Amino acid sequence: MLKDKLIQAYEQSSKNGILSKKMRDESFGRFVNKNFPTVKDEEWKYTNLLPIIKKDYDTSIEASTITEEQVNDYILTATDTYLMVFVNGVLSENLSNLPTGKVVVSTIEKAIQNHPSIVSKYLNSCVPEKADAFVSINNALANNGVFLYAPKNAVLEKPLQIVFATNNVGSDLFLQTRSLIIAEENAQIQVTERHQNFDGKEVFTNAVTEINAADNSIVDFYKIQNDNRSCSLVDNTWVRQGKNTNCTVDTFSLGGKFIRNNLTFFMEGEHSESNMNGITLIGKDQLVDHHTSVDHLAPNCQSNELYKGIYDDNSKGIFNGKVMVRPDSQKTNAFQSNNNLLLTDNASIDTKPQLEIYADDVACSHGCTIGQLDDEALFYLRSRGIPVKEAKAMLMYAFASDAIQNIKIAELEEKLNRIIAEKLVVELTIES
Repeated sequence: MLKDKLIQAYEQSSKNGILSKKMRDESFGRFVNKNFPTVKDEEWKYTNLLPIIKKDYDTSIEASTITEEQVNDYILTATDTYLMVFVNGVLSENLSNLPTGKVVVSTIEKAIQNHPSIVSKYLNSCVPEKADAFVSINNALANNGVFLYAPKNAVLEKPLQIVFATNNVGSDLFLQTRSLIIAEENAQIQVTERHQNFDGKEVFTNAVTEINAADNSIVDFYKIQNDNRSCSLVDNTWVRQGKNTNCTVDTFSLGGKFIRNNLTFFMEGEHSESNMNGITLIGKDQLVDHHTSVDHLAPNCQSNELYKGIYDDNSKGIFNGKVMVRPDSQKTNAFQSNNNLLLTDNASIDTKPQLEIYADDVACSHGCTIGQLDDEALFYLRSRGIPVKEAKAMLMYAFASDAIQNIKIAELEEKLNRIIAEKLVVELTIES
C-alpha cells in the first residue's frame, strides 16, 4: 500500500527535508493518524481517491535528463523568458535560464543556505496548521523545490517558466514538488508552471505552492495541466495578499488521468483584487476536481472567479467554490461563476458554489450552469456551410474563450488556443 511505502520512505529520509525535523515529524504524524481522505470526507465526497492510491508507487527516483528539444515542445519559445526545469526532482542547470538581477530564483535547498531568514519567515507560512493528508506528506518528504523572491520594488523583467519533468522512471512514482513564491512591496512577477512526464509511466505528483504578495504587489501565476493519460496530480496552492495587491491564478486542466486542484486566497489587505480563471477540457476516463476558497478578511476588496468546463465521453468534473466575507469586510465585491458543457450522456459534473456573508454592505453573486451545445446556434453555423464537427468546435471554443482572454502573456494565450483546438480535434484559425 502507498501508506506503507510512505512510512518506509520517511523513516529512511527523516533527516532530509526543507522544513525542520520537528515540523516534518508533526506533519507526518498527522498523516499517519488521519490517512488519505475518502468519499466520507465532505471535501472529497465526489472524488474517489482509491483507484489512484491503491497502486504500488515507488517513492524514490534516480537522476535523469531530458533534451532541449523535448522541453521546447512544452514551453513558450518565441517569448523571451526565464526557465527553470526540474528532472526527477533535480534542477537541470543546463536547461534552465535563471535571472541574475535583484529577483532571486533558485532551488529551496540553495535558498536555505543563501537566504535563511527569508525562507524561515515565509516557508510554510500560508499552510493551515492542520492541513490535509497530501500537504502533510509534502511537508514531511519534500526536500527541494522552487524559490522565487522579488524584493521591494523589484520587477521580474521576463516571465519565469517552471517545468517539473519526469523521465526514465523505473516504476510507477509518487513525487513531491514544492514552490515558495514571495513578492515584497511593489514587486511584480509572472510565472507559468507545468508538470510533464516523458516516459509514459504512472506518475502521481503531490504539489504544494505558497504565494506571498506584500502591499502593492502584482502576481500572475498560470498553471498548464496537460500531462499524459497515465499521470495524476493533487495540487494545493495558497495565496496571501496584502494591501492594494492584484493576484491572478489561472488553471488550465486539459490533460491527465486525475487532477485535484485546491486553491485558496487569503485577502488580508484593503483594496486588493484576486482573479481565478479556469478551463477544464477532458474526455474518456478523466477526472478534474476544482476546489477554490476566497477568504475576504479586509474591506474594499474584489474577487473574480470564472471556471468553464467541457466534458466528453465518460469524464467527470467537480467544482466546489467557496467565498467567505468576514464581518469587518464591508464594501466587498465577490463574483463567482461555474459554467459547464456535457457532450455525452455519460459525462457528469458535480458543482457547488457557496457564499458565506457576514457583512451587510457587499455585492456578491454566484451561479452555475450545466447544459449542452445550443441547437439554434449550431443550426445557424451549419446553414452558413460550416460542417457539423467544425461548428461544434467553434461553439465550444467560444464557450471557453472568455476564461483565457485576460492572460497577460500573449504567446501563452496563443499556445492555449492551439491546445484547445487540438483537443477539439479540429483545425481552427483563432485570432486573440
